[in-house]
Amino acid sequence: MPRDKYGSVAADDPNEPIALPITGELDLHTFRPAEVTRLLDDYFAACRQRGIHRVRVVHGKGTGTLRETVHAHLRRSAGIAGFVQGDETSGGWGATIVTLKPPNS
Repeated sequence: MPRDKYGSVAADDPNEPIALPITGELDLHTFRPAEVTRLLDDYFAACRQRGIHRVRVVHGKGTGTLRETVHAHLRRSAGIAGFVQGDETSGGWGATIVTLKPPNS
């Protein structure tokens, strides 16, 4: 398994999971569209475990395809209390603000 000068697994190894900081903000730009729905579910679960109930999902403006994928998934996800498009201070239509239901609700 290739490692960089710091001993971390090299980023070009597609079989290794990527550790994401759980900060309440998820930028989807570096992920493949096929990974997005599972990533959202996993990230939201990690946020709930840390008491984070408001998450900013950055999907970019582009053609709107990724935004629609995210919104469709949010609409059918049981753990979502609601979501709105970002405003002028949170990314506009390139981001979605998601409110998570508390754990065990």
